[in-house]
Order: sequence, then C-alpha cells, then structure tokens
Amino acid sequence: MDAGRADGDARIGKSATLITVAPTGAEAGREAAPALPVTLDELVTTAKECQAVGAAVVHVHIRDDRARPTLDRWRLADTVAALRETTDLVVQLSTGGAVTDSFEDRLAVLEAAPDACSLTCGTVNFGDEVFANPWPFVRRLYERTQQLGVVPEFELFDLGHIATLHRLLDELGPPAGGRPHCDLVMGVPGGMPGDAATLVQAVAALPAGATWSATGIGRASLPVMLAAVAAGGHLRVGMEDTLSYARGRAVSGNAELVERASQLARLAQRPPMSTADARVFLGVKA
Repeated sequence: MDAGRADGDARIGKSATLITVAPTGAEAGREAAPALPVTLDELVTTAKECQAVGAAVVHVHIRDDRARPTLDRWRLADTVAALRETTDLVVQLSTGGAVTDSFEDRLAVLEAAPDACSLTCGTVNFGDEVFANPWPFVRRLYERTQQLGVVPEFELFDLGHIATLHRLLDELGPPAGGRPHCDLVMGVPGGMPGDAATLVQAVAALPAGATWSATGIGRASLPVMLAAVAAGGHLRVGMEDTLSYARGRAVSGNAELVERASQLARLAQRPPMSTADARVFLGVKA
C-alpha cells in the first residue's frame, strides 16, 4: 500500500465509523423472526433501508425458495447483481455459509464476484455445532481472494484466530485491499466473550496497521458496540447477530439496528462512513 493511500485510509477511519449490516445469517428462521429478510426482494429492500440510515457494507447470506440457507452460486450471482443495481453498498458475501456447507461450496462463493467476503480464521464451537475452518481450507480461501481481488474481512471468533491471521499474512502477504480489516465476533457460545476487557486484548493482538470492526452476538450486542466505539473501532449489526432490540422487545427490522449504531457513532463524533469512503477505506476495487 502506498503512503498516500495509507494516510487517506487512516483519516477516514478516525473521522468516521464503518457500519456493516448482516441482515439474515444462516441460523434463524421466519418462525423465530418474522421480520427476517429471506427472499431476494426482501434483502434488496432491507439493504436500501439500511444504507439510508448509515450502513456502508452489507454482509450477505441467502436463502432458497423454502427459506433455507443456501450457497447456490447462481442465486449468489443474482443477489450481487441486484444489490449493485439498487444500492451503493459494498457487497460482502459470507464464505461461512451454514455449519453444514462443504468447503468446496464455501470456496465457490467467490465466483459470484463480490466486492468483499468474510474469511473465518479458525474452527470454533458454535453453540451445539462446530464451525469448521481448518488451516488448509483457510489458506486456500485466502489465496483465492488474492487471485480474484476480493477484499477479505477476517472473522475472528477467538484469540487463537488472531494467531492464524498473523500466520496467513506472514506466509502469503497482504490481502486484496492492501491491509487487513478484521471483525471481532464476540459472544458466541464457544468463542471469546462479549465484554470490553476481551475486546481490548483482541485489538492489542491484531497485526500492525490492521483496522477492525466488532460484532456482539445476542445479549453481547450492546456491550460490544459500546466498547468498540469507545476503542475507536467500527461496527457490525443486524438480525444475523441478534433478534432482540432490547430486553423483552424483538427487532422490528434491520434498519432500526443500523439506526441505533449510527446514533452511537454520531455521539462519538465519528459519524457513519459513506459508501464511497468505505470503498477507499477497505481498498475495494472499482
């Protein structure tokens, strides 16, 4: 990364907050969350609403005609195209999928040509399931992002995942985009806890020059969001991560989660980052 670009990125990151919305995920169903967007039209409408209130990145999982999680490559390509036609959001596809998806199907996600993708840096107990990310797969996925110019967001569920990130960078060099951007996923049963002390430890262990967001799962949503803003980080929110807006009240839609994150960013005097600045900040190619 050239010095001018690095300085520009630093200014953007210090003066604005990158807000990512994760509207759907691969776990919850309509029976638990009637407002969950599961069709393409619902996803596009949600993305437009979330951009209007401050989101700059959309983290995408898709569903089939029966609202079941899928990694169908044609549906993924159609989804990327539809989001690009109707929004200016950075389109980030999940390569995690559901815990039952094969490594080959997860790797093939990149063929849908997103702007960015998630890249989980290690295996983690995911509630009662195991989210498998062995080193050979992680390395292969990272190499493919470099070949295709897709900007990875390194998903870190535990402190050991940060060691894997260092190993990736040492062995294979910098990612597409020029420098690592990470997401600390906190509060998953089996991963690192969603509290301020753990967030500070995780940030201190990141590679030099890395930028980061934080995601709080379930009841960790608010504590992690507050800690991340206080520590100068960025935010991911959405119905993939929490279905409760407050104690005893369900989320009415993704836009209200983005709106709350935007209000918090403004209070911290780092207002929501524009989609244009987000592309510069993340190093997304034109």
